[in-house]
Amino acid sequence: MTAFLTGGITAGDPELVGEPYLDADDTRYLPMLRQPVLVFEAGKELLTTAHAKAVARELPTAIFTADLFSTGHDEANRAAVRAVPRDALDLVGLALRGPRNAVDKIVKGAHMHP
Repeated sequence: MTAFLTGGITAGDPELVGEPYLDADDTRYLPMLRQPVLVFEAGKELLTTAHAKAVARELPTAIFTADLFSTGHDEANRAAVRAVPRDALDLVGLALRGPRNAVDKIVKGAHMHP
C-alpha cells in the first residue's frame, strides 16, 4: 500500500524525482525521490479526519481504500474509488504532500510506523 501511495505522490509532481544513478561500471539504476517519505500509522477516525483536512487545504493526496484489496488491476481500482462518495470512502491509507507545518497539523496524533 505504501508503494502505491508513494507512486501517486511521485506521479503528481515529476520534479520530486532525482536523476538516475550510475555505479563505477556505468550500470544505470532508476532514480529515486529527492525527499524522504515518512510513514505514519493511525486509526480509522484520524485517517478520515486527515483526509478531510488535506482535501480542504487542497494538498495533493493519494488514497487507498479497503475495496482496492479485492480489485485486480488499475482500471478496477479507479472504478472502485469512483463508485463511492468522498465522505464514505473506506480509507485504509493516505499519502499527502505539502508544507511541513501544514502536513504536521493534518497528521497530528498519528505515530511513526515502526
